[in-house]
Amino acid sequence: MSAHIKRIDLTRDYAAHQAEYREAIERVCQDTAFSGGKYADAFDREFADYVGVPYACGVNNGTSALHLAMLALGVGPGDEVIVPANTYIATAWGVSYTGAIPVFADCTPDTWELDTDLLEAKITSRTKGILGVHLYGQPFDYAGAREVADRHGLFVAEDCAQAHGAKFEGKNVGSLGDIACFSFYPGKNLYAFGEGGSVTCKEESYYRHMTRLKNQGCDVTYYHDEIGYNYRLEGLQGAVLSVGLRLLPQWTRRRQEIGRRYIREIANPLIQMQAHPQNTETVFHLFVIQVEERDRFIQYMADADVECNRHYPVPCHLQKAYAHLGYRKGDCPNAERLAKRCVTLPLFPEMREDEVDRVIELCNEFR
Repeated sequence: MSAHIKRIDLTRDYAAHQAEYREAIERVCQDTAFSGGKYADAFDREFADYVGVPYACGVNNGTSALHLAMLALGVGPGDEVIVPANTYIATAWGVSYTGAIPVFADCTPDTWELDTDLLEAKITSRTKGILGVHLYGQPFDYAGAREVADRHGLFVAEDCAQAHGAKFEGKNVGSLGDIACFSFYPGKNLYAFGEGGSVTCKEESYYRHMTRLKNQGCDVTYYHDEIGYNYRLEGLQGAVLSVGLRLLPQWTRRRQEIGRRYIREIANPLIQMQAHPQNTETVFHLFVIQVEERDRFIQYMADADVECNRHYPVPCHLQKAYAHLGYRKGDCPNAERLAKRCVTLPLFPEMREDEVDRVIELCNEFR
C-alpha cells in the first residue's frame, strides 16, 4: 500500500535543517533576546533587502501586519477599502480593525485574483484605497489596480501573505504598492515556528509610525504618544525566519517545479486550473483546482490516502461576520463558484517525485 501523502508536511523541513534551527534558537536563548531585540531587528533588515525595499517592520502575525498597514495609510472610521471577496478573511480584518468598511469585489474567472475591471464601479467618495491579494502565490493585476488608483488618488496595498518571492513584471511582490503585508504562519512559503508577520514599504514615515504603534505607542519607553499595540515580532521567530530566508530560494524553486509539473501533466477535463499570466511569476503557495463534484473528489483522494483541503469554502462577502454589510449570493459570482468547487492538492518543497507522480495519476484517473 502506498504511504500517506499529506497536503503539507513541515516535519521534513525540520528534519533536514534542525541543526541550523536549533543553533539559531540557542543563540536567542543565550542572549535572552526574546521580545523584539537584535534577532528580530536583523531579520527585518534581511527581509527588506530580500524584498527590495528600504523598510520591513516585523510584527507578531500577518493579521497585525494588515492592521498596522491600514493605520499607517490613514484608514479610519467611515472610510472604505476595496478588497477581494476571494481571500482569507484576515485581509478584510485589517480594514475592519480600523473602523473602516471592506468593500468586496469579485475575482476573475481565470486567475481567481481581484478583477481590476470592477474597481471603478466600487469607488465612492469614502474610498481610501485598494488592498489586493497575491492569492495562492499568484500575483494579482497590480498594474490594473494602480492605474485605477492613480486616477482617483487612492493607495494600493499588497497582501503578500501567500506570495513570498513571487514577481509581477519582474519585480518582487512587496515592493510594488504603497505598503505590503506578509505572514509567516507555519505552512507559508517562509514560515516561523509559531506566528510572525512583516510590513514592507519605501516610505520612512510609514515605517516609523508602525514601529511606534507595535511598541505600545512608544518612541521612548514609558512615553506613549498615541494608543498603541503589543505587536512585536519575537526574537525566537526572527532567528528562525533568518534561517528560513536563506533556504527560501531553494524552496521556491522546488515549489515551482512541482506546480509546473501539475500544470503540464494533469490533463483531466473535469479539473480546472488557475491561470498564470506571462507577466507574473507564481510561487505556488497553494495549488488550487476547481472540480464540479468537489466533495466526491476530496473523498476519492482520501480513499487513496492523499490529503486535500478546501481554500476557501465561504467567500468573504458571505461570511456571517459581514452579514451586516448586506451582501447576497450572486454579488460575486466567480468567487462563489470557486468556493463551491475549490480543492487544494498536496504541494510542499520536500515532496518526493513519486508522490508528485501519484497525485498527477490520481487526478487524471478521476471520473
